[in-house]
Amino acid sequence: MSNIVVLGSGPAGLTAALYLSRANMPPTVYEGEQPGGQLTTTTEVDNFPGFANGVTGPDLMEAMRAQVERFGAKIVIDTIQRADLSQRPFKLKTEYGGEILADAIILATGASARYLGLPNEKRLQQSGGGVSACATCDGFFYQQQEIAVVGGGDTAMEEATFLTKFASKVYLIHRRDSFRASKIMIERALANPKIEIIYNTVVEDVLGEAKVSGLALRNLVTNETHTLPVTGFFLAIGHTPNTGPFTGQLDVDENGYVLTKPGSTYTSVPGVFAAGDVQDHVYKQAITAAGTGCMAALDCERWLEAQSHGG
Repeated sequence: MSNIVVLGSGPAGLTAALYLSRANMPPTVYEGEQPGGQLTTTTEVDNFPGFANGVTGPDLMEAMRAQVERFGAKIVIDTIQRADLSQRPFKLKTEYGGEILADAIILATGASARYLGLPNEKRLQQSGGGVSACATCDGFFYQQQEIAVVGGGDTAMEEATFLTKFASKVYLIHRRDSFRASKIMIERALANPKIEIIYNTVVEDVLGEAKVSGLALRNLVTNETHTLPVTGFFLAIGHTPNTGPFTGQLDVDENGYVLTKPGSTYTSVPGVFAAGDVQDHVYKQAITAAGTGCMAALDCERWLEAQSHGG
């Protein structure tokens, strides 16, 4: 019997575990499919408070993990495959065959950025070679460089516009001849002199060995191919919340993000709390994930206390 289970080991999950452990309620943390969360695929992190000279994503997550373990949380290398939230204690089954009973769950499984599945895309993303799914995180590193964004929704418009603060030119690549983004976001992007739209075009590969040197493009109307020389490639085609084992058991929005009650981390199931990118489709930052992790721990602690008093 684990009284409290935290699912996910990114900033949200580890912050929740830290606060619970400090409250003398150390949880069991299940690392999930990506131990340390998305930050482990990021090289330099310059916008997490407290690191004047920056820190690498893996180093930051290793420090958070050590801090959590210092206060007694147990971290397990495993992933939840199935869940039954119909009654308490909740029942969870892990990838390696473990069965868990939990009085409370903090869901901090994050959201996975969508990629195009190109031959060199993941390699250059994981090595910090110039492929990114977060303009806010990495835009600063492209001062006065020519870069590209792929996408056609509000996120693509917003990221392309944001990147013009740093880049000398931003190519916005879209597979159709019109955007699905809101009118005001499209107008803002079209009016920006640093943004050049490339319509009816798909990216067939990312070029470069250690660093991005260009994109292989194909026009879907003419079928012509050409190389676009850029030093950075940003994907803005959305994220997928990691909620598989809980499908149909928690209220979610139209994009699959877990819904929480306003001003809290309470989900539609009492005793289940959600923190980080699994419930945040707006900010998607390490510091906001950590903040909601803190909120989830405090909400969980107070809720369990109320249950013990018949609340």
